[in-house]
Amino acid sequence: MIKGLKESAFIVSILLAVFLLACLWTYHPLDPGPFQPAAADTVNNIGRFFGAWLARFFLLGFGYIAYLVPPLVVYAGWRLYTESAQDGVDGLFGWVARISGLILFLLAATGLADLHSNPLQEVMPADGGGVIGDLVAEPLLRSAGMLGATLFLFAFMLVGITLYTGLSWFWVMDMIGKYTLAGFEWLVASVAGMRDTFAGRRAKARREEVRKADTVRQKSKPKPKIEPQITPASEPPKSARVAKEKQQILFENLPADSLPPLDMLDDPPEQKVGYSKEALEALSRQVELKLADFGVQVDVVEVHPGPVITRFELEPAAGVKSAQISNLSKDLARGLSVVSVRVVEVIPGKSTIGLEIPNTQKQIVYLSEILRSEVYDQSKSALTLALGKTIAGHPQVADLAKMPHLLVAGTTGSGKSVALNAMILSLLYKAGPDEVRLVMVDPKMLELSIYEGIPHLLAPVVTDMKEAANALRWCVAEMERRYRLMAALGVRNLAGFNKKVREAQEAGQPLADPLYTINEELGLTDPPLLEPLPFIVVIIDELADMMMIIGKKIDELIARLAQKARASGNHLILATQRPSVDVITGLIKANVPTRIAFQVSSRVDSRTILDQMGAEQLLGHGDMLYLPPGTAIPERV
Repeated sequence: MIKGLKESAFIVSILLAVFLLACLWTYHPLDPGPFQPAAADTVNNIGRFFGAWLARFFLLGFGYIAYLVPPLVVYAGWRLYTESAQDGVDGLFGWVARISGLILFLLAATGLADLHSNPLQEVMPADGGGVIGDLVAEPLLRSAGMLGATLFLFAFMLVGITLYTGLSWFWVMDMIGKYTLAGFEWLVASVAGMRDTFAGRRAKARREEVRKADTVRQKSKPKPKIEPQITPASEPPKSARVAKEKQQILFENLPADSLPPLDMLDDPPEQKVGYSKEALEALSRQVELKLADFGVQVDVVEVHPGPVITRFELEPAAGVKSAQISNLSKDLARGLSVVSVRVVEVIPGKSTIGLEIPNTQKQIVYLSEILRSEVYDQSKSALTLALGKTIAGHPQVADLAKMPHLLVAGTTGSGKSVALNAMILSLLYKAGPDEVRLVMVDPKMLELSIYEGIPHLLAPVVTDMKEAANALRWCVAEMERRYRLMAALGVRNLAGFNKKVREAQEAGQPLADPLYTINEELGLTDPPLLEPLPFIVVIIDELADMMMIIGKKIDELIARLAQKARASGNHLILATQRPSVDVITGLIKANVPTRIAFQVSSRVDSRTILDQMGAEQLLGHGDMLYLPPGTAIPERV
């Protein structure tokens, strides 16, 4: 019941406010009203006589403030509708405060309107504040002046609003400050956004200008020199050994000390080329444009296509540092849609920077291509190792005697075991058992067991790690024995020792073993004659497993062999798939200067192997960085 009465009162207040506002809006000075007889028969007010009388009453009494009466009526109805019923002193006090606030607001507002308005007589029946405003303003104006009266009336008006509505002026100031600050922030953000938009448009215009100028410059620039693609028709010259073996009689039993024939190896099939000449020219332009997008101006002066990668030689503009191009390797790889891009900052003998990009069609390098090459056949060393092909497609071999030890490292599946088998086969195809003997240590018992029974082995393939330690101790003892023999003959290395022994044999005066101890009681009276000594190559397939089982003793034995074994003809090939600092220790790195790094997982592993980055950008499947002895610049093979 009470709720229905409240709703009815709210609706009546709205209708009353609308009617009063319409009457005030259609007020006419000639309409009848208080203190105004009817001047004509026609009434212009929309409320007829009652509306005209009501409009003149409010305008005459309140002036312009009469237009605020309808909103105040609606607010009173809304407060009555939304406020819960209150009994007692609090409810009565609340209504008294609201009515007092309304009266105080109307008095102060009409007084201010009377002081600060000058209405037209044709529009208003009295002054701007009406009769009430004149009664309020005149005494204050005489006693306090215009400024004092204005301040007093403004303060009373604010107090009246607070009493009538319960509004907090501190909350109003907080809201004003909040929205002012939000508007200021929006304005600043809009200005910054417009500035960024204009800056982006200017940058885009500059890029277009640079691109157009670069296009003109590219058209006027000479095309890069491109080497011919390596094809079977232009393969490197074959060795004389290949032609000689073709003339052998079929089914002839070869002697035990003869070298295995090359026709046992598979012939390489026909393979697709990596890039055509037109594709290389287009890729050269693309490399220049991609670097120009990052603010680096270069010219591609030469292109070297290879079996797996293609090297672009870049001539940087004046003031361009090589580090700027190195830092963009990942961005270039993404822009050129390739797996990885390797930057070669220094190319020996040239002032250019190398950019190595993988081919879309990668060629497989066969071992027969290297062993049948002229560079392998003409190598005089019995310890010639076949490594693969260079980036230009030429066979790459290395002399283990000059290294004198080799460290091979890379992750699983990077081609390390295949490369190790290729090195062993290149030794077997180059020298017989009288020139090279092998000691193989295979902790995994799988990789090197296939060589069991070949005449080059000094002992069966070692798979027990305790026996591996004994094998290394025997190598150390053999090294010491050879040093004593060379000291007795007055020579400095194994080549000098073998030369002196052969010369004595050819002269018919073979040399006796100077280290032999004669024991007549045991019948040991005649010392044995000296024979030429073979090279001894110790091959360890997995150094990490060996060190894990045996411990630091292996580290000490390997370090001792690496330090002194070069002159005695003892050489080491160490392989590992865990290139960490606890496996490749500082002692091993200091005594094994020649290293081969296959693909690794991180820059840290690359630094551990090569003391520099680069191996993490390799492609796998035999792609390697070969660090020759006496240089700090690795070669890609």
